Amino acid sequence: MAALGRTTLCEMLDVTVPIIQAPMGGICTPELVAAVCNAGGLGLHPMSWATPEEIRHLVERTRAQTNRPFGANLVLYWDQQERLDVLLEAGVRIISFFWGDPADYLAKTKAAGAITLMTVGNADEARRAVDLGIDIVVAQGYEAGGHVWGEVTTMALVPAVVDAVSPVPVVAAGGIADGRGMAAALALGASGVWMGTRFINSPESDAHDWYRDRLLEAKETDTVHNALFDEDWQDATLRCLANSTWRNWLAAGRPPRDQRPGAGEILARRRNGEPVIRYFGNALSTDIAGDFEAMAIYAGQCVGLVHDIKPAGEIVREVAEGAAQILARLGTQTSAR
Repeated sequence: MAALGRTTLCEMLDVTVPIIQAPMGGICTPELVAAVCNAGGLGLHPMSWATPEEIRHLVERTRAQTNRPFGANLVLYWDQQERLDVLLEAGVRIISFFWGDPADYLAKTKAAGAITLMTVGNADEARRAVDLGIDIVVAQGYEAGGHVWGEVTTMALVPAVVDAVSPVPVVAAGGIADGRGMAAALALGASGVWMGTRFINSPESDAHDWYRDRLLEAKETDTVHNALFDEDWQDATLRCLANSTWRNWLAAGRPPRDQRPGAGEILARRRNGEPVIRYFGNALSTDIAGDFEAMAIYAGQCVGLVHDIKPAGEIVREVAEGAAQILARLGTQTSAR
């Protein structure tokens, strides 16, 4: 069976498979992170909203299930100095940054010997990140699910970023759900891939069964790029499935935030009674009960390639083996010309 060679990314992160599990806020679990790591990839925890106690607990639970490296993601829309301190004190040595300027955080990561990743949306941002000292650049294409930073598609973005920052490794994100996508990303010059939507439909994630089933039904044309579900993260653009909240807003003429139809309505509640409000960006976790259809249903354009629910470790192996087989076949075809 064909196997992927170790890329620069593998060497830097001490992984055997250049696949990174996206830090899916609200539905990521220690079980998911550990399963990806145990399969040879890199799991990332979304720590942007966790308390110090929650961070320590999540790190401990993950370490109890894997002896492999794992990382944490911090969204820089909010100040993350305290959370970074706690992560480094807990021994996490892979830190991913998103949605902001990492400059004020890098002295701490460098002093701790941590590897840093930065998600970018264009080549100029990539150059600046590397100039600041970022170790690995994540090129996030417009196709990506969840919160989306840029407006360039993965196919155009990845080679531009690779050309801009080589030999710094580049990770391709957005629209990748199988071996074909991974092979394409590696052919574009990426050293690895970043996947989120595919891992939602793994039993280790905390996605609600309704959410999983909706993704299985969805087509690649069902997602919309918008800044609608932004009450808790204002003006943040994201990609999710079109739903009644989206359609009602369109029918009302796309009104501004303070005039959106149904603003302030309670759509669901968490187990502890906390309300889930329309236009907030809550992920559809098992902790929520209510009107799921009207909430943000995060998904990338690759959702049309998600056809089953499969353990995260199997997803890692299947995607890696599929990419290796494609690249081996293409190599044979090229050499025969």
